[in-house]
Amino acid sequence: MTVKKIAVIGGGTMGSGIALTAAVHGIDAVVVDINEDQLARAKDYHAKQLARSVSKERMTQVGADSAAAKLSYVTAMADAADANWVVEAATENIDIKKSIFVQMYETFGKSVVLATNTSSISITELASVIPDAADRVIGMHFFNPVPVMKLVEVIKGEETSSETTASTLKLSEKMGKIPVPANDRAGFVSNRVLMPMINEAFHAWADGVAEPEDIDSIMKLGCAFPMGPLRLADYIGLDVCKDIMMVMYNGLDENPKYLPSAKLVKLVDQGYLGDKSGRGVYNYDKG
Repeated sequence: MTVKKIAVIGGGTMGSGIALTAAVHGIDAVVVDINEDQLARAKDYHAKQLARSVSKERMTQVGADSAAAKLSYVTAMADAADANWVVEAATENIDIKKSIFVQMYETFGKSVVLATNTSSISITELASVIPDAADRVIGMHFFNPVPVMKLVEVIKGEETSSETTASTLKLSEKMGKIPVPANDRAGFVSNRVLMPMINEAFHAWADGVAEPEDIDSIMKLGCAFPMGPLRLADYIGLDVCKDIMMVMYNGLDENPKYLPSAKLVKLVDQGYLGDKSGRGVYNYDKG
């Protein structure tokens, strides 16, 4: 199947990144978000990223203009119904995602792949709300920042067809990505390994092992991480980290090792979510 137009449901950081990546690689992309302010932010992000690519000589002005022309923005899913591929990129909340999948099932044609950018939620459980289309549901986990990171974690649900999987691998490669398969278990591979490490960094901080700057410096200098785990948590969003930990806790037999650190939970409860709120582990209002 040749994908000519992608609908991206959700205009946040991940959704806008997926849409831009598709457009840069010659695929029409429509961003769907009920929040007009979010669509405006997505459009502004796209314009800035394309201008930056031109200034850095990674793209010609003609190429940037071509990509911009392939991007569109709508508030109603019905206005994107002519797309022949759809990727859900909403917040990491299973109830919200299930509701969106029902809408996608009702809106798009019977041959359209219904993909999700979830980083931890069961593909099989998401597909359970649309059993007639479960063969077309698949995980397509991009990494942030999407235009830069090469990996797409591809996750089959129990009913996902081989045709859907093959099409997803092909589309990922067309978008300049390297698709790698993972099985449908809570957290998949990336977050199953990454999030407990981040959580342990919060435990180390809470236990007085070291201050955040020192924890991050040790992991960068000693383990060659490009970003320390606590700084990375702020970048991801502390609320997202907490939600992913809870998905794994609930999905992996309530194993206590997946419970989010009390230190992490307290910061989230205080509204300190990281980069997006201006304060998390670190205070970004003060630089």
